[in-house]
Amino acid sequence: MTAIQAQSLPPILQQRDLIAQANTGSGKTLAFAIGILHRLDPADFSTQALVLCPTRELADQVAKELRRIARFADNIKVLTLCGGAPMGPQIASLKHGAHVIVGTPGRIQDHMSRASIDLSGVRTLVLDEGDRMVGMGFFDEIKGIVNACPRERQTLLFSATYPDDMKMASAAFLNRPLELKVDASEDAPRVEQRFYEVAHERRNSAVAQLLAHFRPESTLAFCNTRIHCRELAAELCAQGFSALALHGELEQRERDELLVQFANRSCTVLVATDVAARGLDIRTVDAVINVDVAKDTEVHTHRIGRTGRGDKTGLALSLCAPSERKWVKLIEAWQGAPVRWFALAELQPQPVSGALLQAPMLTLRILGGRKDKLRPGDLLGALTGVAGLSKEQVGRIDVFEETCFVALDRQVAARALATLAEAGIKGRNFRMSLLKSAVA
Repeated sequence: MTAIQAQSLPPILQQRDLIAQANTGSGKTLAFAIGILHRLDPADFSTQALVLCPTRELADQVAKELRRIARFADNIKVLTLCGGAPMGPQIASLKHGAHVIVGTPGRIQDHMSRASIDLSGVRTLVLDEGDRMVGMGFFDEIKGIVNACPRERQTLLFSATYPDDMKMASAAFLNRPLELKVDASEDAPRVEQRFYEVAHERRNSAVAQLLAHFRPESTLAFCNTRIHCRELAAELCAQGFSALALHGELEQRERDELLVQFANRSCTVLVATDVAARGLDIRTVDAVINVDVAKDTEVHTHRIGRTGRGDKTGLALSLCAPSERKWVKLIEAWQGAPVRWFALAELQPQPVSGALLQAPMLTLRILGGRKDKLRPGDLLGALTGVAGLSKEQVGRIDVFEETCFVALDRQVAARALATLAEAGIKGRNFRMSLLKSAVA
């Protein structure tokens, strides 16, 4: 177990209220998921647990973890309620009941105002990343949601920080809570950090140098502005890298498609801002590149914590302009040790042209999903049967309410699309297409 799991799981199972300080990626989701499932009555389809998250992406991640663990129990229904999705299907799902609801405060409040959700049976309330929810202005919504839950309940608050003002604000939510604080070093990911000094105007070419030298299969590159995100992604694509830009101006549909492509190996470099990257469900990242040095040590820690998770080692590469040295000193003070500096000139020269780091997969989008009774097995069967692909040529399959995404070997993707579009799936024809490759 991770440190937060070892410390929090016993009091959670004892049904105590809890305030736990732990960073993203520390394993807290598994701890409160076990606590939730331990108390559930599968025969009762009222909402028995509610998990509030600051973003849709984090809510999706938590719901997936809950469903993964709940596979070993009896018919547990986990429902996700977030903004950016139509209300109608959510209301219909709520009418059939759900044991656990995971959602964002704004959307849960919307359902409360429509009387489409009943929280009177909630036994466990989880406030995940509470500091971020309060920082995003959700306190009033959270207060209203908490008041709609029974007074006799267990409340678990997980937060990376717990300042005095938040302590005062949340005091009414909790009943004699146990407070835990896990030092970030206890669950520190195994990450090799390297810093490179570079002129500000050369950082985009330096990113290409680092990618060409280290050849990571998946890379998350952080920029401080969305304009820089777009510029860097375009420049990398022009040089043959499979790169996409994740920033705040994207519509939810575009954001979902982009994240699917990165998760299923249809994109190897995701260039993102810190705001856009919050709460991403990305299990494995080989390398993180800080194109701009973070001005906040917690942001830096959050960035590099994206790699080196679980039992894997990770690589964090930071580019630093001379004017950013002061931010590096803050990082050194926080970690209690000097950073290691390297020279870009020492990197083994590689040609930066052609399909240098092209993603091995392409993503097939099918305009049909759970509402059409499509399951991963149906898609795999059609692709290996009708389209004649081997199982090795089919990658990750994501099935959503109205859309499916399937990763296909780049070499056979076009042929598979043509065959499947003509033959159909389960005797039905669906509109389908390959998502535009990240390489121009």
